[in-house]
Amino acid sequence: MPEGAYTYVIVGGGLAGASAVQGIRERDKEGSVLLIGQEKHLPYDRPPLSKELWFGKKKLEQIFLHDQAFYDQNGVSLALGPKVAGIDAVRKTVSDENGKGYCYEKLLLATGGTPRSLPIPGGHLPGICYFRYLEDYLRIKGEAAESKSATVIGGGFIGSEIAAALSINKVQVTMVFPSPYLLSRIFPDYLGRAIQRRYVEGGITIMTGERPASLAREGDRFITRTESGKQIESDLLIVGIGVTPAVALAEKTGLQIGNGIVVNEFLQTSHPDIYAAGDNTLFPSVALGRQVRIEHWDNAVSQGKWAGGNMAGESKPFTYLPYFFSDLFEFGFEAVGDTNAEFETFADWQTENDTGVIYYLQEGRIRGAMLCNVWGKLDAARELLQKGERVKPESLRGAIR
Repeated sequence: MPEGAYTYVIVGGGLAGASAVQGIRERDKEGSVLLIGQEKHLPYDRPPLSKELWFGKKKLEQIFLHDQAFYDQNGVSLALGPKVAGIDAVRKTVSDENGKGYCYEKLLLATGGTPRSLPIPGGHLPGICYFRYLEDYLRIKGEAAESKSATVIGGGFIGSEIAAALSINKVQVTMVFPSPYLLSRIFPDYLGRAIQRRYVEGGITIMTGERPASLAREGDRFITRTESGKQIESDLLIVGIGVTPAVALAEKTGLQIGNGIVVNEFLQTSHPDIYAAGDNTLFPSVALGRQVRIEHWDNAVSQGKWAGGNMAGESKPFTYLPYFFSDLFEFGFEAVGDTNAEFETFADWQTENDTGVIYYLQEGRIRGAMLCNVWGKLDAARELLQKGERVKPESLRGAIR
């Protein structure tokens, strides 16, 4: 039997789910809201887990998006801890793993993504950290204080950020990844290799072109063996090789699935009373002219809030172009659009491979822009992208300063 009936039920206690509350309340002050989250914590900001918390720029209590009072004042009921087991789209109910059921009028799936695991011998050994959640940070931060060495598998965002964080915290880090340089999907060769040199100069050992073949434990030590036969011993073993969109619940419900939960321009799924937002969502991007799924902070914030507004009756197409960002030692960047390293790029440097703007071009049109240690210029970058005009690369020099 249902435990309660709500106007809005949000499945997912992350950034998109919490942002949806704001979107709902901007339009509907009275409708009842239930937020169901699998983690026991109040919704929190994920980027600081691999960035500011390690560098003393934020305290743990500062990462929570809102305190309990916010949810109380906005009439939001919280069900934190249990996992949602099923949705009945006909009866408009959700049920959790404990057998509790809830009725909804509008439902949001903000289920995010789950860390990819290594399908190799030892890939699920106790103690391996597939880094994503607050509990992962708390555990690794504590263990890092007692550890001398760490192996980080993965050269993307999480791998690169956590390697820098551990290194600054006096842990000897070895990185293992198959690509020729860090963040090879978005960094052009010249920038990726320059940033990688900074890592090496900072004392990090980098093993490019390598994949782990097996993982093992010998006493308190992890043993990573690579496909080429190399062996690495370490106190910690952290894996950051991306996430898989959490679509199992949607798929079980019969919703349309692609590389994520397929939604229309209003963020509605193939069932009009069920919406999706965040890392799990495949949506039509007006600016990019194709369907995309974006696993970044700004997308979760904007899309969650937008979905909440539409659930409450706004019916507004999602046209926003989200940005993303990262901090790698002293190198920070913000980027918008399609920053595909396979595109032609034009770099307008003020300081080479440190400060300036990289433009990503396809068939003479700007598809993306990366602002390297250039701040407060995202709107200018969006404007250039949205014009969609053919440009000569050299004409972009000085376009953003």
